[in-house]
Amino acid sequence: MGCLLVLFTLITPRFVILVLWIFTNYLEVYGSWFWPTLGFFVLPTTTIAYAVARNDLSTPTGAIEASGVLVIVLGVAIDVGLLGGGARSGRKSSA
Repeated sequence: MGCLLVLFTLITPRFVILVLWIFTNYLEVYGSWFWPTLGFFVLPTTTIAYAVARNDLSTPTGAIEASGVLVIVLGVAIDVGLLGGGARSGRKSSA
């Protein structure tokens, strides 16, 4: 059961990026296909967070608001947590 939860957690942000890429123009803030593709494989939650910050949480001049920066930081924290989550569980307890 735990493996299914981990698999679902890893696949969901990538599925969201794929849906956004196919059915919307939400990822056009990147300007090319390279950065969303790299984000799909490396930091998917951060890729989505940046797109949300640029599309919904930015000023009319294009600057990202403080709430947008908070969303990006949260996306990075989630991605780093997903990548580093196995390190703690992989250690054996000495007690």
